[in-house]
Amino acid sequence: MRGALWHNENTMAAKDIYHDHVRKALEKDGWTITHDPLSVKWLGRTLQVDLGAERLIAAEKGAEKIAVEVKSFLSDSPIEDLRDAIGQFVIYRSALRAGQPQRKLYLAIREDVYANLFEQPEGEVLRTEEQIKLIVFHVLKEEVIKWIN
Repeated sequence: MRGALWHNENTMAAKDIYHDHVRKALEKDGWTITHDPLSVKWLGRTLQVDLGAERLIAAEKGAEKIAVEVKSFLSDSPIEDLRDAIGQFVIYRSALRAGQPQRKLYLAIREDVYANLFEQPEGEVLRTEEQIKLIVFHVLKEEVIKWIN
């Protein structure tokens, strides 16, 4: 059920292979994981974004809140993985805007995926046009390498 979009109330989505790596990377970066997964209602169903997190940004501003969808890009077709990831990102972003507009959605990807897809001219155009926020992480170090807004 990897990548499943719809879930019944009693169904858990399968975790991405890099889920725990991203969780640890966010914690190292100063984030508190508040939801694992983060459930969001949309079209009468429950969507489950991989992680919800927050961190204090200033006493008078309160907390910055994010939602993170982790994608592995492990199939034989990087373009199909990209299509699936972008489609899921767009739907989750819409659901969050309706139900939790204070949260910013990020797509978490490995550094090699970023280099092979999003650093290419076509990938940069896609990311910009679709307003995709990225967290690029290092798998072995379990660290965030860069945030791309």
